[in-house]
Amino acid sequence: MIKINGLSKSYENNIDVLKDISINIDDGEIYGIIGHSGAGKSTLLRCINGLEQYNSGSLTVDGQEVSDLTGKELRVFRKNLGMIFQSFNLLERKTVYENVALPLQVWREKGNRKKEKEEISKRVHELLELVGLSDKLKSKPKELSGGQKQRVAIARALALNPKILLCDEATSALDPKTTKDILMLLSDINKKLGITIVIVTHQMEVIKEVCEKVALIDGGKIMAEGYAKDLFLNPSVPLKKFLGDEEEDEILPNEGVNIKIFFNGGVSKDTLITSMARELKIDFSIVWGKLEKFREDVLGSLVINLSADNKEKVENYLREKNITWEVL
Repeated sequence: MIKINGLSKSYENNIDVLKDISINIDDGEIYGIIGHSGAGKSTLLRCINGLEQYNSGSLTVDGQEVSDLTGKELRVFRKNLGMIFQSFNLLERKTVYENVALPLQVWREKGNRKKEKEEISKRVHELLELVGLSDKLKSKPKELSGGQKQRVAIARALALNPKILLCDEATSALDPKTTKDILMLLSDINKKLGITIVIVTHQMEVIKEVCEKVALIDGGKIMAEGYAKDLFLNPSVPLKKFLGDEEEDEILPNEGVNIKIFFNGGVSKDTLITSMARELKIDFSIVWGKLEKFREDVLGSLVINLSADNKEKVENYLREKNITWEVL
C-alpha cells in the first residue's frame, strides 16, 4: 500500500528534516508514527499525501511514485487520501451537514443536479450515522464538543471513499475519555471499511490502543520499528528513552544472576513465579518489574535475582514453559 525507501528531505537552509526513512505500511492496517514535537513525523505524513516534496528516496502509494504526480494526477491521487487534524479544520459558518457534504460538492460530476443532490444527501446521512452524529445535521461547529467536532472531521475525510486515512495528532486536543472514544471509532472504521489508517502522534497511549505497527522517529530518523505489541514488550533503548524508562536496567544487584522474564499476555505473572519457586524449590528475589495493560492483555517484564548455582535450573524451566527471557 505505502512503501517508503531511503526517503530524505531538507529545507533551503540545509536543515535535514527526514533522513533515510524506510517503512512499509500494508493495506488495511493501522500504522502509528510516534515521536516528540519536531521529530519529523508530520513532515513525513505531508510527503505521503504530496503536500511536501522530498529530496531523495522513493515513496509509493498503490504503486504510484508521489514525487512524479503533478496537476490533475496529484489532485486525483489526493482524492484517495482522507486527512484529519488536531484542530478539526471545520468551517464555522456551515452546518455539520454542509461540512461533510463539501468534498462531495467539489468533486461532483456535471449531470443531473437533482440526482447529485440526492446522492450527496444519502452519503452524508450514511457517514453521520457511522460516526454517531445523525442528530447533529443542522448544528454548527460552535455547538459541538471537541469529540463531536473530530467525528464530523472524520466523516468529512471519508466522504470520497478514500483508501487511506491520515491522522495528524487527531486526538491531541481531546481529553483521555474522548480520545479513547475517537480511537475506538477509528478502529471500527478500519474493520468495517478495510481502510488503511496512518496515525501521527506523540501519545504512547494512542499507539497502545489501536496501532498494529509503529515507527519511532527522532531527529528525522527511524529509531525503532515493528509490531506495537513486540516493541512495547521489549522496548529498544531509543524507545525506552522516549518513554522515560531508560534508567530501569541500571537498578541491578551486582551479586548473583539477573534474569529478565517477559510476559506477553499468554501467561500470568503470579502463576509463573509461584509455580517456579515451588517446583524448583529455590529462592530468588524480584528486583523490579513493569507490567501494564495493553488492550486486552497485560504485558511487561520482571527481573529476578538468583544464585549462580540455580541459573541452569531456572533457564531450563522457562524454556520448557516457552517463556521469553534473557540474562542481564
